[in-house]
Amino acid sequence: MPTRQETTAVRRQERGRRRMAEILDAAEEVIAEVGFEDATTNAIAARAGISPGSLYQFFRNKDEILAALVPRYTERSHAFWDAQLAAGAARLPLEELLDRVVAAMAAFKAERPAFWVLFHGSATSEQLAGVAKELHEGIADRLCALFAVRAPDLPEERRRMLAQVAISAVNGMFPLVMAAPPEERPAVLAELRDLLRGYLAPHLGLGPVQR
Repeated sequence: MPTRQETTAVRRQERGRRRMAEILDAAEEVIAEVGFEDATTNAIAARAGISPGSLYQFFRNKDEILAALVPRYTERSHAFWDAQLAAGAARLPLEELLDRVVAAMAAFKAERPAFWVLFHGSATSEQLAGVAKELHEGIADRLCALFAVRAPDLPEERRRMLAQVAISAVNGMFPLVMAAPPEERPAVLAELRDLLRGYLAPHLGLGPVQR
């Protein structure tokens, strides 16, 4: 049975974890609104409902907050793509697959606007650029595996090129998606789906995969 001191220590650790999570949530909101360069620790502390001194007990500066946000976004990105490109996704009709993935991406980025600001903003740091590259390489690996199911006779090098071009197309189009007014966003997403379908269909086919 844990002692009173041990129980108190556990409670303190749990409170500390909750407070860190609250600070990171607040940092995401502030960064999404003003960008990383203009975000301040004072603004983040105020959004979290704590004093700057309390924030400094957990993070000494913005760079430490950023360092804590990176694994949070990396884990969420991995979980997102694991869900979207899970077993069976490759066998869907291409139109259905693209509809599902593009809509999910738009929802993910809308729910986490700081993700877009950090990884695609004008002030993207060298550290974030490296993380973004790793994330894109992981997505490319998943897409290559999916393409192998749909087009097993397609050479690996060609599947890799298709994946890289598709990722670049999405990255190039998503600023338009995120900047569009809510009532216009579906139309921009439809353009992105049409672009991807036109590029991928000749190599991957449109129908479901039966084998």
